[in-house]
Amino acid sequence: MKHLLALLALLLGGCVSLPDNVRPVGDFKLERYLGTWYEIARLDHSFERGLSRVTAEYSLREDGGVRVVNRGYSARDGKWKQAEGRAYFVRDPQTGFLKVSFFGPFYGSYVIFELDHENYGHAVVSGPDTSYLWILARKPVMDESLKRDLVARAAARGFKTEGLIFVDHD
Repeated sequence: MKHLLALLALLLGGCVSLPDNVRPVGDFKLERYLGTWYEIARLDHSFERGLSRVTAEYSLREDGGVRVVNRGYSARDGKWKQAEGRAYFVRDPQTGFLKVSFFGPFYGSYVIFELDHENYGHAVVSGPDTSYLWILARKPVMDESLKRDLVARAAARGFKTEGLIFVDHD
């Protein structure tokens, strides 16, 4: 039984890691990060496949964590899809490294590794490895030169940016 519990703990904790060459931002201010973010680009995953107009809404939870509501429109199904989760800091509240869960006790990494510290107008987020990448902004459209710069920065860290899906918000 001890071995089974140890294995389970390793499996559950294994998804809360950092990709190589990715470091979370410091001097992070959660209160400035809260609110609505628009997904500008993402690497494809089944849980978002086919969705457009994707947003993430972050708000405080009573337990000190963060309420996460992801929402996107499925043209194929002709309806909005929504998932609600919760997130908690992995290290400290000044480091942009959280663990997020949409499914019971299973957590995955949410690593903010690029952030507009001045205006909190854009962010680049990773999961536990380089197959997860999101470029987020406070507005549904991002300046093309900034978008190219953020994509180049992600590519330099090992993300396969040629596979990015640029999200339609029309």
